[in-house]
Amino acid sequence: MSWPVLRLLVVSIFLLPDAIVAESQAPIRALIVDGYSNHDWKLNTALIRGMLEPTELFEVDVSTAPANAESPDWDDWEPDFGSYDVVIQTCNDIWGGPAWPRNVQEEFESYVREGGGVYVWHSGNNAFADWPAYNDMIGLGWREKDFGWAIAVNDDGSLKRIPPGEGLDTGHGDRLDTVVRRIGEHPIHAGLPTAWLTPDIEVYYYARGPAKDLQVLSYGYDPVTKMNWPLEWTVSYGSGRVYTSTFGHVWKGDVQPERMRCAGLQTVVVRALQWLADRPVTFPVPEDFPSESEVSIRSEISVGSSD
Repeated sequence: MSWPVLRLLVVSIFLLPDAIVAESQAPIRALIVDGYSNHDWKLNTALIRGMLEPTELFEVDVSTAPANAESPDWDDWEPDFGSYDVVIQTCNDIWGGPAWPRNVQEEFESYVREGGGVYVWHSGNNAFADWPAYNDMIGLGWREKDFGWAIAVNDDGSLKRIPPGEGLDTGHGDRLDTVVRRIGEHPIHAGLPTAWLTPDIEVYYYARGPAKDLQVLSYGYDPVTKMNWPLEWTVSYGSGRVYTSTFGHVWKGDVQPERMRCAGLQTVVVRALQWLADRPVTFPVPEDFPSESEVSIRSEISVGSSD
């Protein structure tokens, strides 16, 4: 190969667009942590895998926590968080599930503090109120009113901090089609419309917590309190990144819930995981992304085993 041709090839490589470079990167290694929840955690895991794996951007593994501390394999359950670019945490203890073993908690804390990324999936936000570091990681959670700060959103997108004890315990009204309104310009939302309609979701009011190092990305209106509340937010924990949203509710008896087949949700999930993994956010905004006035429901998600 002549020098001019070689030089042109080298220059072309360095000038490749981010999207092309990203496609050449190794898949994002994602670990789903499930095992017990007041939601349908098995279907939830299957639907998440069914969303992610067809993109060919991810290698997805699952670590299933034993249902209780008396399970024969409880002492052996120790996810290797450090082998993954991002962890999708769906587990919750609301219906009496156990706290994670302390050594697993410490390894998870270290993973995030040292730069790991965590997607706190809907049910995972309800979890582990007695774990101080977890409360710091999620920023806001499903908690009683004396637990910590709540954050409401004014109509102009500014935030209102509500002190502990003021207002209500965390709750939600009926699931409703809800307009998601963005705040600011975050990489996860780059190129998305400023408002879009998603179907049949829960808008949490008075989510509570330390609310430290927290950025609200979007909000929705709750007709019970007649106030706006965060729908998506991120927290910086050490060198790590944590993303939480109230999207992704999968309840007992659900089969193919429209809220999981929303083109908006499916787009945001992939882009959030890219950002959490510290990769360029290259997943495109699809033509079927919902508008402010119309939902966009995709066909059924192909699901296999949740194992």
